Amino acid sequence: MATIDEYRQYIKNLLTARAKLVWDKRIKAETIFDLERDHYQLMYVGWIDSKRVYGPVLHLDIIDGKIWIQQDGTEVGIANELVELGVPKHDIVLGFNPPKLRQYTDFAVG
Repeated sequence: MATIDEYRQYIKNLLTARAKLVWDKRIKAETIFDLERDHYQLMYVGWIDSKRVYGPVLHLDIIDGKIWIQQDGTEVGIANELVELGVPKHDIVLGFNPPKLRQYTDFAVG
């Protein structure tokens, strides 16, 4: 069984790797790691012509020993990447899903 410290490292590694995949040099990828409160984000910040690009692509928290995925704007899905690293599905909560619908996924309810 993985520890919270391992979960923290998995999340940091995944967000750092994802930040390197920015497709446009006008957009900056920023990783935000709040290790004290277990909040982790990947943000996009920039401008494409006159259009502002700003917002979270990924937002994960560790709450009561589980990884809560609060936002996932990726195609692959960070939950799948966490499972590939060995995180059991019962330790991953798809927090972006309504609580009533979480029971119909293979992941934790909360």
